[in-house]
Parts: sequence; structure tokens; C-alpha cells
Amino acid sequence: MNSKKIVLTGSPSSGKSSLIFELRHRGFLCYDEISRQITRQARIEGIEQLFLAKPLLFSEKLLEERSKQYHEAAKETSPVVFLDRGIPDIIAYMDYIGDEYPNHFNEACKTCVYDYVFILEPWEAIYKSDNERYENFEQAKAIHKHLIDTYKRFGYQLINIPFLSIAERTDFILDALDL
Repeated sequence: MNSKKIVLTGSPSSGKSSLIFELRHRGFLCYDEISRQITRQARIEGIEQLFLAKPLLFSEKLLEERSKQYHEAAKETSPVVFLDRGIPDIIAYMDYIGDEYPNHFNEACKTCVYDYVFILEPWEAIYKSDNERYENFEQAKAIHKHLIDTYKRFGYQLINIPFLSIAERTDFILDALDL
């Protein structure tokens, strides 16, 4: 049985992690965002903000780990797997900072295809900065535009999640998927 791979994407502080937490609480299989793990590991190794210091290295690590997540999700027996961000997010962030990246990033986006992509807009009311999040709210809005452009470039029909409570947003997702 192939699990449907469902991506939740959006700019920083749009509510993705809270939705993943709620979906998991309701019994759904969810894969967490991995960029924070990579950032924390780089700090241990003496690099404060790996994405800012070495964006291509950071993005290569992300590509490797998100590809693993994609292939693991494809093997799950659960009918759906929710993923906090997908491979196209990597390209969106590289485009946002204006850096080049090798063609295998594009190839990964073409071969690792998700079944549904839900996108969350930046939400100023819930925006907060922390040790791993360096973006301000204006930057979050610019990142959001790059996410839309990148996912559309790879043929995705994005499903916009409205500004609602966490429970209502979760219900919105589950209703859209007939779950």
C-alpha cells in the first residue's frame, strides 16, 4: 500500500508545526521538519546559522534528509503521511536568497512527487522569532511568495489553509482530504 504523502508548507511562523502536532494528536502519522535539527547540529559544530553561513551545504543536507523522509513515507502502511515541508521548499529558500544550486535539486523535485500540498500564509498574530528562526515578518512574506512560485513551477495545485484555530485548520485539512 502506498501512503499518500501530504505536505504542509508555508513561511516561518505560519502554524505548520502546531498543525503537525495536532494531526499527530489525532492519530495521524507525521514527519517533523528537519531543518531545526540540522541547524542545532551545526551550532554544536560551531556554526551559528548554517543556512546563512553556507546555504548550499545546509540545503544539500536538507535535500538528503527530506529525500529520506519522502522514501520512508512511501513505504508506510498508514493511508496518509503528513510532512512538515517538502523538497521544493529547499529550492524556494535558495531562490529567496538568490543562490544557485545544482540541477539535482530540480531532479529531486521531479522524482519525489507529493500527493497534496497545503500552504499556510504568514500570520503576524502568531509570528515569533527563536534560536533557529532568523527571518523577520517581512522576510516571511517574501519566502511565502517563493514557496508558491516553486511549488507551482513543479505542477502542484496548492490548497490554502485559512486563518483559523489549530483545531479548525486541522479539520479543514482533513475535510479537504475526505478523512
